[in-house]
Amino acid sequence: MNSFLIITILVVISAVFSYVNARFLKLPGVIGIITIAVLVSVIAVFTGKVFPVIFQSITGLNKNIDFSQTLLNVMLGFLLFAGSLRFDWTELKKQIRPVFILSTISVIVSTLVFGLLFDWLTSLVKVDIPFIYCLLFGALISPTDPVAVSAVLKNSKIPKHLETIITGESLFNDGIGLILFVSILEYISQSGGEVHPRHIAILFAQEVFGGIFLGGFLAFITFRLMRKVDDFQTLVMSSLALVMGISVLATKLHLSIPLAVVAAGLLIGNLRFGKDPSGKMNAFLEKFWTLIDELLNTILFVMIGLQIVMMPFLTYYWFVCIIGILIVLIARLLSVLAPIIFLGRALQVNFNNVGILTWAGVRGGISIALALSIPASKYSHIIIAGCYFIVIFSVVLQGLTLNKVTAYFVKKEPFYIPKS
Repeated sequence: MNSFLIITILVVISAVFSYVNARFLKLPGVIGIITIAVLVSVIAVFTGKVFPVIFQSITGLNKNIDFSQTLLNVMLGFLLFAGSLRFDWTELKKQIRPVFILSTISVIVSTLVFGLLFDWLTSLVKVDIPFIYCLLFGALISPTDPVAVSAVLKNSKIPKHLETIITGESLFNDGIGLILFVSILEYISQSGGEVHPRHIAILFAQEVFGGIFLGGFLAFITFRLMRKVDDFQTLVMSSLALVMGISVLATKLHLSIPLAVVAAGLLIGNLRFGKDPSGKMNAFLEKFWTLIDELLNTILFVMIGLQIVMMPFLTYYWFVCIIGILIVLIARLLSVLAPIIFLGRALQVNFNNVGILTWAGVRGGISIALALSIPASKYSHIIIAGCYFIVIFSVVLQGLTLNKVTAYFVKKEPFYIPKS
């Protein structure tokens, strides 16, 4: 298949699924899309011998799409730029401390807790997977997904300050998660060889600080050029060029694409153009990127759902996958709870917020893309299958019940640890 045919098929399928959801299921946005895609994939798997054409068509489409590369190097830049463009920097500054803690320390805590528990529980059910692979699984599944978070929070009733914390965390936690993932994967590739802390520090500085600098620098130059014109078409083309340029340069320089485009989006979205004091150009630009966000989100979740026909968990790994769901929730709970216990009121969140922050920490396509990038081994299939199970549970079930969980905890009186 050529690229145009693949894109055409994906757009047609996305349009059909979107119509079915809007006309009949009436589920919130991407939750309905991924639900339909999953159902179609499962039906195709179990009826493959009866209706081989459907199964072979979906399988053929998946084989022609490199999901990992398509998401990480192409779609992710547009999706994150669209999300950060609409993010209020003023609100982020008010919640910068909990956002920083949750996007760094909590990711590390979650990775360790997930790795330890997954290693213990899989050994109990006689599933052979080394501890280092359990940690690798923890590193790719611990960061919350900014695309999935944005989609789920769109129709939620979460208090504003918690929404800012959850969204901000999801935008920035990919940096530390990616460093952990790459470091552990490199350790595995060296067959037990030592990965020096200095190497990890250099990698962190290159990926994180290099990415933020690249995104901020290119966004500043683009903004200086954009503010001298008042033509909407030029502004849109400039913003597209910015995102595509960042994605290409960050890939070539081995910098973090997520952090680079987030930095660029925050800068462009929170500045006013010189010839547009009323803010109309910002509003038009935001509407354009909102449309891009909606379209790519739909296509992304269709891709995730249809990929299931390639997964072995329906017959082999379903029990381990259920264990993975339980463990990721426990790891998320402990990684949120620990900072609140030690920092308390300084984080401006209380113990009743823990349930909301835990349940709203959804995973998405980035975790799947990282799982698919793991070199083939007898353990990689378990990780990929578990990752798919967790992501589908996270987006569909957590997304559908988030408002009920929020309503339950919001009614409770705020509870902090009293000062000694």
